[in-house]
Amino acid sequence: MSKRPDPKNWASWKPFGIGEQKPNNYLELWKAFRSVKGNRRYAWRILTQGTCDGCALGTKGMRDWTMGEIHLCNIRLRLLELNTMPALDVALLRDVSALPKRSGELRALGRLPYPMIRRQGEAGFARIGWDEALDLAAARLGGKVGVYLTSRGVPNENYFAAQKAVRAIGVNSIDNAARICHSPSTVALKQAIGAAATTCSYQDWIGSDLIVFIGSNPSNNQPVAMKYLYHAKKAGTKIAMLNAYREPGMERYWVPSNAESALFGTKITDHFFGVNIGGDIGFLNGVLKHLAENDWLDKTFIDTHTAGFDAVRDSVAAQSWESLEALSGATRQDMFELAKLLGEAKSAVLVWSMGITQHAYGEENVRAIVNLALARGFVGRDNCGLMPIRGHSGVQGGAEMGAYATGLPGGLPVTPENAAKFEELWGFEIPTTPGLTATDMIDAAHAGDLDVLISSGGNFLEVLPDPGYCREALSRPGLRVHIDIVLSSQMLVPGAGDVLLLPAQTRYEMAGGVTETSTERRIIYSPEVQGRRIGEAWPEWKIFTELAARTRPDLADLIRYPGGTAAIREDIERSVPFYAGIAGLSKFGDNVQYGGRHLCADGLFPTPDHRGHFAAVDLPELQRPDGSFLVATRRGKQFNSMVHERRDGFNGATRQAVLISGYDADRLGLADGAEVTLTSPTGSFTGNVLRAPLMPGNLQIHWPEGNVLLDKARRSPDARIPDYNAYATLDPS
Repeated sequence: MSKRPDPKNWASWKPFGIGEQKPNNYLELWKAFRSVKGNRRYAWRILTQGTCDGCALGTKGMRDWTMGEIHLCNIRLRLLELNTMPALDVALLRDVSALPKRSGELRALGRLPYPMIRRQGEAGFARIGWDEALDLAAARLGGKVGVYLTSRGVPNENYFAAQKAVRAIGVNSIDNAARICHSPSTVALKQAIGAAATTCSYQDWIGSDLIVFIGSNPSNNQPVAMKYLYHAKKAGTKIAMLNAYREPGMERYWVPSNAESALFGTKITDHFFGVNIGGDIGFLNGVLKHLAENDWLDKTFIDTHTAGFDAVRDSVAAQSWESLEALSGATRQDMFELAKLLGEAKSAVLVWSMGITQHAYGEENVRAIVNLALARGFVGRDNCGLMPIRGHSGVQGGAEMGAYATGLPGGLPVTPENAAKFEELWGFEIPTTPGLTATDMIDAAHAGDLDVLISSGGNFLEVLPDPGYCREALSRPGLRVHIDIVLSSQMLVPGAGDVLLLPAQTRYEMAGGVTETSTERRIIYSPEVQGRRIGEAWPEWKIFTELAARTRPDLADLIRYPGGTAAIREDIERSVPFYAGIAGLSKFGDNVQYGGRHLCADGLFPTPDHRGHFAAVDLPELQRPDGSFLVATRRGKQFNSMVHERRDGFNGATRQAVLISGYDADRLGLADGAEVTLTSPTGSFTGNVLRAPLMPGNLQIHWPEGNVLLDKARRSPDARIPDYNAYATLDPS
């Protein structure tokens, strides 16, 4: 890879992109510096000694395992304030009606320092001791219970201890944020290749012939990945993107810590293919059809290492080009061009994210991607792979630790046989049927069939479709327990019974250190970092195990971890064989990558027959009502549902923007800034027109604001992920 400047990859000859519409990364540094005033030494230690709690690229301080350069991004900088802020004044909670309504303003009040209780009918919260709070909750946990953990920096130790504790109570109803992001990837990959994780490493991007991003936008969600793409471009890698919106950050990007890119920017995407929202299967099946018709197949790999190809080839052959074009919104020629890129590439990495998974047929979307990789043999070797890129540092490990209603530790399905394995290992009975998923919990609460709802982090009001329905659901359990480091709007919903707030520690505050698992399956140790400690905050693993021990005192010795996080890691290693080595992680920089650089190395798949499995993917039947648009929810300047800025630096969109194609705006006579109302069967959203390079007939609005349009009943059949897309009419306000 050449280190010399390469003008053909420059985005602009203007130094630092002056005058261009783009984020100001140096301003972000200044904002971060200001936000940690009084705590800058602690913030610096977090940056240099901790493992990032932002996206799932994975760090050791400000370094990683992909390149020898600084690893630092805006997401991590924005989280510094959250990790270093002082405690809030608990007197503010005496009357919640006087508190701000937005979660961002609630977070800014400070950290939760003590357990608090709001009894039914009271105006606010009062301080309570840990023993009283835990005993009160434990007394209710014998009924119908649902437990949800978000992915915000939650380490493996918390996930593992929590799921074990919940199962000791007698239920499998524990779920985590993976349910609403990559659960379709988990289902489809497990069936196809025998592993529910990326098959390659980030270093495989650099020098690959081709990287294809499908419904994924790392410029917003995994910013340091753009530095990897800069190096990939320098190495000659071509980048293709399949999406409804031509993302500005994926067109060109200024990497702030690289002199050449900081000065002149970097052209990122070489080939863009526009598709309708929800039309990916039409396009991907068309690409596979072209691969088969033009004999761009790795026949040796298919014959030696896969099963089911003939049925898939026959399936796409029977799908007419007209039907594929109608669904995708693209042309047969567009599909040919991507097929040719894949057919001529000797190596390729296929990367996808929420634009693929958050559909009622998300599993089928992923299967269509896997089919392409298997057809070309792009699995199990250098510069090749399938990558469901993760957006949060805790989400890969959550399901692997067993914090999943449909899965036990190691990703094993909940069956009597698998439950018996853990019963023998842990010494207590394990429920043998799947529990309630995150969305099922809300349904049960709304129906009055849930006695206790425990939410560790997260905010159902901002995460799930139909916020009004979620608010009603939250108000109905006899007890709600919120475990978190700061306030959120869901905590303030009045309950039919008591509402408990239990203060948690960040990963950097936990004695004994903790681990996370990155997208590339790297289990990374993050030590305790010296600095401010908040009130009586506890680590979440201790909260859950103590709740279970008080609910089932007969099992207390089997549930508690007097040896702290080191003892939990030992238990993880016993329970999850492919996490071998986690028990030995104990100091800064320690890590182990399970499976090595590649899963399915040399075409040997961890399936019963050691083959990768093709799956025929039918075209979904999308019946768009006359005069309506397809609407997708998108991310702006935010991390998960935490909105950091009201305006997106990449495209100038405010949180109320309605992104629309120039063709549709002209057709409807709408100028930029015009107020419009979108109406779906579920609700309405009023915003302002912003012309964008978007496929005609499609709109985008921000998440979570756009959740009011979403149908809570639309979920994928296996993963149970909500569909974060809708049909809506558009009318001038």
